[in-house]
Amino acid sequence: MPVNSRWFLSYLKQSNMENHANCNHRAMEKRKNVLVWILYFMSEFCLSSNQVLRIGGIFETRENEPVSVEELAFKFAVTSINRNRTLMPNTTLTYDIQRVNLFDSFEASRRVCDQLALGVVAVFGPSHTSSVSAVQSICNALEVPHIQTRWKHPSVDNKDTFYINLYPEYTSISRAILDIVTFLKWKSVTIVYEDSTGLMRMQELIKAPSKNNLKVRIRQLPTGSSDARPLLKEMKKGKEFFVIFDCSYQMAAELLKQLMSMGMMTEYYHFFFTTLDLFALDLEPYRFTGVNMTAFRMLNLDNPAVASVMEKWSMERLQAPPKPGTSLLNGIMTTDAALMYDAVFMVAVASQRATQMTVSSLQCHRHKPWRYGPRFMNLFKEARWDGLTGRIVLNKTDGLRRDFDLDLISLKEEGNAKRVEGEKWQKKWTKLGVWNSFAGLNLTETKEISNVTVSLANRTLIVTTILENPYVMHRKSDKVLYGNDRFEGYCLDLLKELSNILGFSYEVKLVSDGKYGAANDKGEWSGMVRELIDHVADLAVAPLTITYVREKVIDFSKPFMTLGISILYRKPNGTNPGVFSFLNPLTPDIWMYVLLACLGVSCVLFAIARFSPYEWYNPHPCNPASDVVQNNFTLLNSFWFGVAALMRQGSELMPKALSTRIVGGIWWFFTLIIISSYTANLAAFLTVERMDSPIASADDLAKQTKIEYGSVRDGSTMTFFKKSKISTYEKMWAFMSSRKNTALLKNNREGITRVLTTDYALLMESTSIEYISQRNCNLTQVGGLIDSKGYGVGTPIGSPFRDKVTIAILQLQEEGKLHMMKEKWWRGNGCPEEDNKEANALGVENIGGIFIVLAAGLVLSVFVAIGEFIYKAQKNSDIEEAHSAQLSGQYSNEERKEEERSGKRRGGRDNPIRTQLGAEVRRIVMGLCHTSVASHSFHSKSSKSILFFIYFTLLPFACIFHSVIQWTH
Repeated sequence: MPVNSRWFLSYLKQSNMENHANCNHRAMEKRKNVLVWILYFMSEFCLSSNQVLRIGGIFETRENEPVSVEELAFKFAVTSINRNRTLMPNTTLTYDIQRVNLFDSFEASRRVCDQLALGVVAVFGPSHTSSVSAVQSICNALEVPHIQTRWKHPSVDNKDTFYINLYPEYTSISRAILDIVTFLKWKSVTIVYEDSTGLMRMQELIKAPSKNNLKVRIRQLPTGSSDARPLLKEMKKGKEFFVIFDCSYQMAAELLKQLMSMGMMTEYYHFFFTTLDLFALDLEPYRFTGVNMTAFRMLNLDNPAVASVMEKWSMERLQAPPKPGTSLLNGIMTTDAALMYDAVFMVAVASQRATQMTVSSLQCHRHKPWRYGPRFMNLFKEARWDGLTGRIVLNKTDGLRRDFDLDLISLKEEGNAKRVEGEKWQKKWTKLGVWNSFAGLNLTETKEISNVTVSLANRTLIVTTILENPYVMHRKSDKVLYGNDRFEGYCLDLLKELSNILGFSYEVKLVSDGKYGAANDKGEWSGMVRELIDHVADLAVAPLTITYVREKVIDFSKPFMTLGISILYRKPNGTNPGVFSFLNPLTPDIWMYVLLACLGVSCVLFAIARFSPYEWYNPHPCNPASDVVQNNFTLLNSFWFGVAALMRQGSELMPKALSTRIVGGIWWFFTLIIISSYTANLAAFLTVERMDSPIASADDLAKQTKIEYGSVRDGSTMTFFKKSKISTYEKMWAFMSSRKNTALLKNNREGITRVLTTDYALLMESTSIEYISQRNCNLTQVGGLIDSKGYGVGTPIGSPFRDKVTIAILQLQEEGKLHMMKEKWWRGNGCPEEDNKEANALGVENIGGIFIVLAAGLVLSVFVAIGEFIYKAQKNSDIEEAHSAQLSGQYSNEERKEEERSGKRRGGRDNPIRTQLGAEVRRIVMGLCHTSVASHSFHSKSSKSILFFIYFTLLPFACIFHSVIQWTH
């Protein structure tokens, strides 16, 4: 019985005794009794309206934590509800707290029975799985709600009808992690879990490889020890850059310290923590390492009401003595504390809706359940509350929280954010989006992209490069140079411009093996590519070609220079025009075709002239009745007509018939075009020094084996020919691979030396050929470009620098600085122009062949004349012999004998042929000797010169021939 009721009954008995003693005051006593009864009923009404509601809490204690954070949040929530009467105006919430040792399920069972005997509407805790199961079985039997705020392994039979858990349901957490991995576009991921429950939270991700082509590697943290450095060392060696850690926030704090000591807190790693309390850790030492760190957060810090509660919590916690060894921020509320806070408020919301509910004492050994238990359980599941962890909606079937939101947060470097209410604990984090258990991931509207200068400021990047003119060269100086001052070149200027834009500092190092980078048969890379893969360097600023195979293992920026593969070969020795260079304007084929055309036209003209009646004429016009007709177009005359027209000279033969004139006109048109084309090219072929190269393209190289060719070993050019499927390039690679020791070189400098000293052709980038040919006039580029590609800045795969460098390169390109830098380093002294603007005078070496042809023609004409002469003399001799035979009968034998004797006395009998030859020669010689130089036909000086030339040219031949005839006589 309440205390006030007992006082009232005692007071009533005392009043009755006084009434019997004093009868005179009955009227007064009657009025007094009425007043007392009124006071009694008013006190009973007040007691019924100010109801007291008790909840029980069972919390586990640890050696280093005598009072758990859940217990503190439990008390904080009860105090907040009683202070603010808006939620429970007529009810006072009280609590009963029992502390048990960790893993002591028997003690937890005994303590929960004590609380049920006192009369509680709900039981909170404990957190460990074994103790939870013991308490849950008792609550199920007595039909009292059991409320949990930590993840619990789901029951197999699902008979926990009085079980409520505000922690997000595990299958939803598993789907959230898979959605994040898909959003981050990870191709491979390593799962590091602390205990077996972590595998259940990762089950969706573990099933993902069969669906999403994802490579998953699973590792477990060492049990019984917090030293995970051996495991982290294996992960670093295996280049496992994308890692999901499933562990508590205490273990996460230790892992971060060990990752820092292992050198894994860099831009190339991305760590995702499944703990919902990562935001509560002190991450100040890791903010400027560049590491990518992502996690979920359940507390809705954007809500001002939540921020206000956390501020009050922080003020109370800061008044308490600090706990040594904790990794949490001072005064921060963890997710477990926030869930406990929301769970207490959910009890208050449910009890506010419950009317005429009484709390009775329950005994564990009687198995008599609470009569209002199922009703209160339904009210609890139907309750809705906007708590610290967002909107709380419970599933009516199993009492789990399946509808919830998780903020996707990422560690940011900018620490100068303006502090507003609620931003005290989130200024180090960037909210990327919100994940909902039904809607999935929804990225929030991000702010303007931060200036890349801020994100790369105060960073020192390791830059790998290779010596290659004019990209990277040793600086010439009389003093000893150190650091970046040792080098100069195009890439150094480019690196300086990038540094000015992005705000980083850099340290240039030459690649250790002096190679660009190529993969061997085992898939192992070399050169600068290997250093980027191993994260020895942050950037590769060099003439590094962007290729498909390299793009699979490293990242490239946009190209800062475009180029292609070409052939570097020495300039061929110039060939001066020969004495017969006048034949060069037309190829030998054309000369042959012209000759055949001349012969063909002559034959056609001869045939048509024979068929046409208009080409026959009477040689004796005075005798019209004569049947004798002649045709001027004999075979020789037809040929002479064609040659005369080809030489642009006239001929005494002219066609008369229409058909022959058509043939002649067409032939004249043909000779006009041929002679005009010949004349147009003649000057160039007589004056220009021809450069005849043995090769003109890659096809010429592939078709021969005399000239050796190759490229730089383990470079992009070698890779191009090695991977090419074009038959010509496959043939070239077969040649180079068969002579690896001589065809493939260590660097371009060795190749240039070989080109100059031996018969060797170097396959290299066109930009390098352009630079070399500007400084060495003995070298030139042969042929066009074999392919098209570009040079880019290399970064490790997944590097955050790639996009920022690309933006800076595009800015330099738009400003024209890339072009100016190329002009600066490519411009050389230049080579003298091959073609002179002024025409050179023609010498004997240019047109001496004409004189040879003239002399040969004159000699040929002399021999032909001699032949004609001999032929004519033979013919005349035959005629005279025939005539002599006719006259032989008129002489007597005696006279013939006398003549023979006379002939013998004169030195023998005269040969008729010889006699005729002598007469003809004497006639020619006498004609030449008696010819007057000052003839009336040659009055001009040029005519006299021609006459003297003919005279002194033919006179020696005539005299020699005359001497021969005289000797024969």
